[in-house]
Amino acid sequence: MHQVNLEYLGRVVFDIEKDGERLLYPDTLVGTDSHTTMINGLGILGWGVGGIEAEAAMLGQPITMLIPQVVGFKLTGTLKEGTTATDLVLTVTEMLRKRGVVGKFVEFFGDGLGQLPLADRATLGNMSPEFGSTCAMFPIDDETLRYLKLSGRDPEHISLIEAYAREQGMWREDGEPDALYSDQLELDLSTVEPSLAGPKRPQDRIPLSRADSDFRDHLKQAVADRDSGGSAEVTVDGETFEIRDGAVLIAAITSCTNTSNPAVMLASALLARNAAARGLRTKPWVKTSLAPGSKVVTDYLEKAGLMDDLAALGFYTVGYGCTTCIGNSGPLKPEIEKAVQDAKIIGCSVLSGNRNFEGRIHPLVQMNFSRHRHWSSPTRLPAVLKSTCSTIHSATTRTASRFTCATSGRPQRKSSTRLLPILIPACSPRATTVCSMVTATGTVSTCRKAKYIRGIPTLPTSRIRPTPRA
Repeated sequence: MHQVNLEYLGRVVFDIEKDGERLLYPDTLVGTDSHTTMINGLGILGWGVGGIEAEAAMLGQPITMLIPQVVGFKLTGTLKEGTTATDLVLTVTEMLRKRGVVGKFVEFFGDGLGQLPLADRATLGNMSPEFGSTCAMFPIDDETLRYLKLSGRDPEHISLIEAYAREQGMWREDGEPDALYSDQLELDLSTVEPSLAGPKRPQDRIPLSRADSDFRDHLKQAVADRDSGGSAEVTVDGETFEIRDGAVLIAAITSCTNTSNPAVMLASALLARNAAARGLRTKPWVKTSLAPGSKVVTDYLEKAGLMDDLAALGFYTVGYGCTTCIGNSGPLKPEIEKAVQDAKIIGCSVLSGNRNFEGRIHPLVQMNFSRHRHWSSPTRLPAVLKSTCSTIHSATTRTASRFTCATSGRPQRKSSTRLLPILIPACSPRATTVCSMVTATGTVSTCRKAKYIRGIPTLPTSRIRPTPRA
């Protein structure tokens, strides 16, 4: 629903007739899910409330609240190629959790916003509950208008939004003076690095370069009180294999937080295409799923010819909306569940969701790692999280060459010609209007089919200027 709000329902500015007069006022929203804040990316103030409050609002009653403190979050610079909105949001989550923003509004501002398309802003807005804040607002600017045009809004209403925002002082321009906030943080986007979060909380960010060592440390703590076990031989459908500690039991491309971002969805699908082409297949103990936030995702993946590539690795569409990220992962295969319980195996999940609390994803999966979608794919291929490193040597293909997934937007030269990166996730919102791949020969090719996706625009921030506290 949050993605549908963004793509279709959000108006930004209401335009009504009342008592013979034409009235304009800002769009607002309350919803019974905490991630209602995704709409903040479009410059619309909204957040999650309880059922009674939501029903009261539906009946025309006001929602009362204390005037909150507003924490300004200044963004400067530009994200490096190879880093994504998920890397950014995990960094921001870590920073805001350390600062403490419970019960407060967060507002993003600064010239760095000009480098963030709407999809990235929406991802940040969606994660407001993980920050601890009530909402995470963006201003109205040119990127807002571009997104509204892209999503088919009425041109006359878009012009009205711009005129109203400029007149009311809600319009963002580069170089404008900072507002006065209750508190303020700052982040240079160029310092953001590829990351994941886990194994139990979204604010526990782990740089990808440290993923291997950090995972081993967490695993060592998890098995400290265990006398035996840790591995088991399992036979499923006539195939026998071993499951051991660190096995990735669930790999899910899920949650509107991330599936609303076309750039990383396309990167995930391109990675799946290249993986299948190199002979990589699903490990039998991994449960996979694809759950987009709206049918728009399915539409552009189908038009780009990428749905079959995801399906080839087991990422079939299981539904739309919240699935694995809220515990709707469903059961594992009975033989695998029995092996995990009997041998006390510490299993893992890798998901693109916003919450990775222990027991939330699956009662038998103790360690859960949130990452962007194109890291959900390679991790399920080796299906043992301990193989993760800055450049993943995920699996051996039929041609005996290594499959690698680089985290840089540029090809990395290797000393051995057998280590060839077959995908560079350069199809980020900062990149050009096409998705780029590195082929097995090391040359760069472009995916023109994805060109229309790259135009996804960015959003705004509302100018909330709180009164200074005494």
